Amino acid sequence: MGNLRFEAVAEAYKKKPLDVPTPAERPSEFFGKYVFNRQKMFKYLPRDVYDKLIDVIDNGTRLDRSIADAVAKGMRQWAEENGVTHYTHWFQPLTEGTAEKHDAFVEFDGQGGMIEEFSGKLLVQQEPDASSFPSGGIRNTFEARGYSAWDPTSPVFIIDDTLCIPTIFISYTGEALDYKAPLLRALHAVNVAATDVARLFYPDVKKVTSNLGWEQEYFLVDESLYSARPDLMLTGRTLMGHDSAKNQQMDDHYFGAIPERVQAFMKDLEIQALELGIPCKTRHNEVAPNQFELAPIFEDTNLAVDHNMLLMQLMKRVARKHSFRVLLHEKPFAGINGSGKHNNWSLSTDTGILLHGPGKTPEDNLRFVVFIVETLMGVYRHNGLLKASIMSATNAHRLGANEAPPAIISSFLGKQLTELLEAIEHSSNRDLFNVAGKQGFKLDIPEIPELLIDNTDRNRTSPFAFTGNRFEFRAVGSEANCAAAMIVLNTAVAEALTDFKQRVDRLITSGTDKTEAIIDIVREDIKTCKPIHFDGNGYSDEWKAEAARRGLDTENSCPRVFERYLDEDAIQMFERMNVMRRYELAARNEVKWNTYTKKIQIEARVLGDIAMNHIVPVATHYQSQLAKNVQNMYSIFSHEEADTLTARNKKIIREIAERTQAIETGVEELVEARRIANRIDSEHLRAITYHDTVAPKMEEIRKQIDKLELIVTDELWTLPKYRELLFIR
Repeated sequence: MGNLRFEAVAEAYKKKPLDVPTPAERPSEFFGKYVFNRQKMFKYLPRDVYDKLIDVIDNGTRLDRSIADAVAKGMRQWAEENGVTHYTHWFQPLTEGTAEKHDAFVEFDGQGGMIEEFSGKLLVQQEPDASSFPSGGIRNTFEARGYSAWDPTSPVFIIDDTLCIPTIFISYTGEALDYKAPLLRALHAVNVAATDVARLFYPDVKKVTSNLGWEQEYFLVDESLYSARPDLMLTGRTLMGHDSAKNQQMDDHYFGAIPERVQAFMKDLEIQALELGIPCKTRHNEVAPNQFELAPIFEDTNLAVDHNMLLMQLMKRVARKHSFRVLLHEKPFAGINGSGKHNNWSLSTDTGILLHGPGKTPEDNLRFVVFIVETLMGVYRHNGLLKASIMSATNAHRLGANEAPPAIISSFLGKQLTELLEAIEHSSNRDLFNVAGKQGFKLDIPEIPELLIDNTDRNRTSPFAFTGNRFEFRAVGSEANCAAAMIVLNTAVAEALTDFKQRVDRLITSGTDKTEAIIDIVREDIKTCKPIHFDGNGYSDEWKAEAARRGLDTENSCPRVFERYLDEDAIQMFERMNVMRRYELAARNEVKWNTYTKKIQIEARVLGDIAMNHIVPVATHYQSQLAKNVQNMYSIFSHEEADTLTARNKKIIREIAERTQAIETGVEELVEARRIANRIDSEHLRAITYHDTVAPKMEEIRKQIDKLELIVTDELWTLPKYRELLFIR
C-alpha cells in the first residue's frame, strides 16, 4: 500500500488550470444576470406594484401584503424563464452559515394533476423547523415552529434551479434566531440617530445608510492534499505541522503574480459572483503562501452581509471545480499570516454626503469631526463588546499574530486627524472657532480634505483604523458572518449619536447658539473617548499595560470575552436601541459558549485520533528500522566501532521513545480533561474549562508531533507537510 502523502502530492502535480468561459459581454452587461433587481422588477411587475415595492426598499415603509401575489407572480415568471423549478427561503441561523429548504413551484390542480404555482403567501412567509437550529434555550426541542420572513431590501437571486429569497428567521414567539433580524434593527437605529444629527448641518437629509465593504481573505489548497489531512477536513486547520523552510519570510507572495490555476479559479468565481450581483472589484495574492483576497465595491451593509455569505458559499463550490479546497479558517497554518475579513464601514446620506468624509466648507468640516468623534465614543464605551462581536474559537488563533490586530480594541486616526482633535480638545474660549451667529461659522484650521485623503498613514496593528473616509474594522475573522460585528458597531454608534443629539438639544433649549452647542459637546466627547485612541504598536507589551491603565478590555480568553454581551451597559444599549432584548442576548451567549466548546472538542478528538493512529505508529515503525540497523551494525563491526557508528541512531531512537511517550501521555490527559469538562452543566463554565484545560494540552501534544516530523524519515510520514500544502503547483 502506497504512502497517501506521496500519492496526494503526485496528484497535485498533475493539476492544470481549467478553461473558464469568458462571457461575450463586459462585466457591466452581465452584472446581476441572476438577480431580481430593479430592472427586472420594472419589467415583470405592474407599475403600481413596482412603485410600492421600491418605496419599501428605499424608504423603509411597511410592505403591503396585498401586492405580494403580484410580486410573486412576476418573480416566478422571471425565474422560470431562467430554468428555475424550486424556491427557498435563504436565511442565516446562528450556525455561522446559511440555511435553505427547497420547494418546487407545484401544487395539485384538483383534477389529479399538478400546476406551477408560487403565491404571495409563500414568498412573504414560511415555517421552517426551528427546533434543530441553535437557539440558546429560547426554544425547547419539542417546540419546532419558527418563521422565515422575506426581506425585500435584499434582492432575490437564482442559484442553479432554485429561486433564493433572503429572509429573517424568528421563533414562534418572535425572538430573532438569526443574524439578519437584529442587523436590520441596528441599521434602522443608526439611520434614525444619524439622520437626526446630520440634520443639524443639512436639514434636507431624509435617510442615512450604513455602508460596508468587506475584504475576504482565504487560502487555497490542492484538493488531493486536503483529502490526505484529516485535521483540515474536519476542523478547517492544521492541528500539527512544522514550519516550512520557506514560507512568507521573503515577502515575495504579497501582490505577486497570481498562479495560473488560481487565476482560472478567480476568473470563474468572479463571473459567477458578478452574475449574482456581487460587485467584485479587487483580487490579489496576500502575504502568506497560497493566501489570496477578494474585495467588492462598497454596498448597503445589509446587502453586503448577504453578498459575503453568498460568496463564501459560492467560492467553496467553484474551488472544487478547479481541484482546490478553500480554507476560510482564520489560522489554518501556524507561523504564517492568518486570514481576516476587514470590514470597511462608513455612513452616507440620501443626499450623497459621506458622513465620515471631510468636506470643503467649515460646516462640512465640523460635521466630519462630529461623526468621527461620536463613532469613537461608541467604540470606546463598548470596546469589550466590539471585541466579543469578532471573537471566536477560530479567530482567537489569529488575533495578535502576523499582522493581525491584537485582542484589544483601539482606534488609529493618523497624525493629521489626531492633531486636529487634540487642538480642539485643548483650545480655550473657542480659539479655533470664529462663530458668527446666524451668518454661520468658520473653523480656523487647515483644509481637512488635503490632510486626510492622501496623507493619512495606516496601522496594521490597529483593530479599528480610520483610513481617510471610513473606518476599517480589521479584527473581523475570515469565516465570520459580518453581521455580528455590524450589529454591535452600528448599535453602539446609534447610541452615541442619540446621546450627542440629546445633549446638544438641551444646550440649544437653554439658549446656547446651535454651533456653539455642537462645539461644546464634541469637545467634551473628544476628552471622554481619548483612551480608545492609539496610533502606536498594538503588539508591544507596553501597549497591553497602557491599555489596562486606560480601562480598555484586555481579556483574551474567548469564553470570557463573550461575557461582555451580558454587561449591564451592553444590555441597556441593545434594549434602548430596540435591537435585542436581555433574554435574547443571554440565549445567544449560550449558543456562543456551546459553539466554542464543540469546536475545541472536535479539534481535541481529531488530534487524539491522528496522534495515536498516524503519528505514533509511523514514529515507532521508523524507530524499529533504526533499532534493526543498530543491531546489524554490532553484528558487522567490533563493539567499540559499533558504539561510535550507532551513536546518532541510538540518540534518535531514544528521542522517538521519549516523544511518543509524551504524546501518549498527553492524549490520555487530553481525554480525561474533556471528560471532566463535559460533566459541567453550565455552558459558560464548560466553555471556560475547555479554554483553560483542554486547549493547552493540545498545544503540548502538537509540539511533540512537530518535533517528530523533523526526525522521522520523509518516506514514512503520511501527512502532507507545510512545504507541500503551501505552494500551489
